[in-house]
Amino acid sequence: MTTVLAPRAVFGVIVPSTNTVVEDEYYRMRPEGVSYHAGRILIEHADLSDRASFEVFLEGLRAQIRGAIDSVLTCLPDHLIMGMSAETFWGGAQGNAEFEQWVRDVSGLEVTSGAAACDAALKALGARRIGVITPYQPIADEQVRRYFTEIGYDVAAVHGLRCSSATSIAHVTPDELEQAFRTVDGEDVDVLVQAGTNLPVVGLADRLERELGKPVIAINSATVWHALRTRGIDDKIMGAGRLLREL
Repeated sequence: MTTVLAPRAVFGVIVPSTNTVVEDEYYRMRPEGVSYHAGRILIEHADLSDRASFEVFLEGLRAQIRGAIDSVLTCLPDHLIMGMSAETFWGGAQGNAEFEQWVRDVSGLEVTSGAAACDAALKALGARRIGVITPYQPIADEQVRRYFTEIGYDVAAVHGLRCSSATSIAHVTPDELEQAFRTVDGEDVDVLVQAGTNLPVVGLADRLERELGKPVIAINSATVWHALRTRGIDDKIMGAGRLLREL
């Protein structure tokens, strides 16, 4: 439901309680007349240091996500955005489709997920071969590669930063992120992609696009772009990459 301050769209954004980047980056990409409102998923186990810990993290997230959705629905949003990405890649293309349908069923709203937003962005950019960076451990990188491969992209490389906790993801420096992007880049790579919504990438991606001469998709830019365009909001936004600047 639109409001006096947001007559164009009210978005509910589902984020892990450990995430400190999504809300900041989203509000840097806010058109006039739009608002974003967080439903936070309580994360009680933030350790991501190994495969077993990552699985425990996801189990906890899955147990709490319904409560976050129910909470944000009380402000009567028009559309939901998943401001968390690992779960949206899990299980490949079918896993994402089932997850999105579950969110629609429990919320009654249309949803933008990180995985599907990246797919839409890659299609809009005409990408074929991609390089991907993540903050994840190998267990999640496998799922990211699987998703993009199943939906038809040639994945040149996936580079996981192996962050030790859900909170430490936000502490990765711009220099470390740039090096990661350059690690998965190559002359035959059309587009660079970033997963992991707690990585602060939006501003860096905008700069790297100009330096590398190719699109760099920050997942937070992709989800905002997808959600806005789905709602018919076509404003061009500077400083957040080619998607929001041109498409």
